[in-house]
Amino acid sequence: MALDRSIRPLTTEEIDFEIPKIESFELNNIKVFYVERHNLPIIRLSAIFEGGSRLDPDGKKGLVNLFTMMLDEGAGKFNALELSDEFELLGSSFDSSCSNDAIYIGCRSIKENFEKTLELLCTIINEPRLDVNDFEREKRKILTRLIQLKDDGEEIANNIFDYLLFKKNHPYAFPVIGYEEDIINITINDIVNYYRNNFLTKKLHILVAGNITGDELKLYIEKYFGSWQGNEFNTLPKFDISLTQEQKIYFFHKPDTVQTELRIGYLTEKRNKNNYFSKLILNLILGGQFSSRINLNLRENKGYTYGAFSTFSYLKDVGMFFVSTSVNIENTANAVKEIFYELNEIKKGVSEDELDFAKSSLIRKYPSNFENIRQIVSALNRLVTSDLTVDDIYNYVSNIKKVSLVDVKKAAEEHITPDNCIIILVGDKEKMIPQLKELNFAEVIEVDSKGEPIIKN
Repeated sequence: MALDRSIRPLTTEEIDFEIPKIESFELNNIKVFYVERHNLPIIRLSAIFEGGSRLDPDGKKGLVNLFTMMLDEGAGKFNALELSDEFELLGSSFDSSCSNDAIYIGCRSIKENFEKTLELLCTIINEPRLDVNDFEREKRKILTRLIQLKDDGEEIANNIFDYLLFKKNHPYAFPVIGYEEDIINITINDIVNYYRNNFLTKKLHILVAGNITGDELKLYIEKYFGSWQGNEFNTLPKFDISLTQEQKIYFFHKPDTVQTELRIGYLTEKRNKNNYFSKLILNLILGGQFSSRINLNLRENKGYTYGAFSTFSYLKDVGMFFVSTSVNIENTANAVKEIFYELNEIKKGVSEDELDFAKSSLIRKYPSNFENIRQIVSALNRLVTSDLTVDDIYNYVSNIKKVSLVDVKKAAEEHITPDNCIIILVGDKEKMIPQLKELNFAEVIEVDSKGEPIIKN
């Protein structure tokens, strides 16, 4: 018998789910959060060093990311291959990454080899080789990747959006990976100086999940981090962020494309506990899931795209709201119109059914954040990056349930501001420009791949 997919399946009783117990302790300038999970003999650890690419100096954007890539290229008595072999012999893994606000260094190990793995991790932190030959090799990798990204419309749209949103005097305006001309100018001395002056931060967070007790973990942290001092940043950028934006269209000409990469959005306040959940539910209804208004409009009703989504995204010092999609280029202007229609329409309020479905979706997905130790560490990470308390994790479901129709309408009225949007279009201008006249925007500006206006002679 065929299913009638027009009828939504009925929900059953509430899921019986208990959030793992999150515990913590402090040592010197180190804050440790941990969750014991003894069903498998595996442990994952992540260390968070504040700073990230926002500490990239002018003219050398991408320096912190390049430094991060060098961390597994030898440490102490081990060169890059030997270090890799040591992890492999232990059945362990090492990973590192860089964001706008932090560097993340982590490892995964079986329980019996956790101490040896942690010792290797500390060797990487305290004695990175930072060899010039390794530096040149990692530098070439980044330059190759940047060449590849020159043809990536999605990456170009994201970079232009950030650059124009934050303005070029702000650290968040630049891609974490950097720019080709800046990477070329970075020297091994720049890498060494960054390590000495900015990496070993005074404030360190360590997140752990797996088959380890609190007492065992305290002994290991005391042994390997007991003398941790760290230092203050030499330079902390001054942040001057304006949440007001003049509505304009910016486009980048990418010849012979059949689609337009489209970003519409603006800066908003950083994560705020007073309205976070009402904005979360608001966005879920607007564009945060497959059944959202924006996606159903552009994909299901109009057939302009395979998917269109919106989000409130948060960095350490500010937030962003944006809509992201890739549309058939012949419908560029139509897609912009429909997105603005939905932005204005949501300000009128949402229905009880929409609210209930959004709440149910968030609540039922929440247990998946704690299915394995990687996801648990990721959940603990939000305690640090979003400046949350353990109670914020425990009370997530109850906070979702408290959100009312009035709360969502208020969030829409205060935080959905179509008149504050900038519009980024990446595609063939010969096909896009004639359509833009329909939108009646005061200014349509052509920019290069960074976001700088192209001045016509």
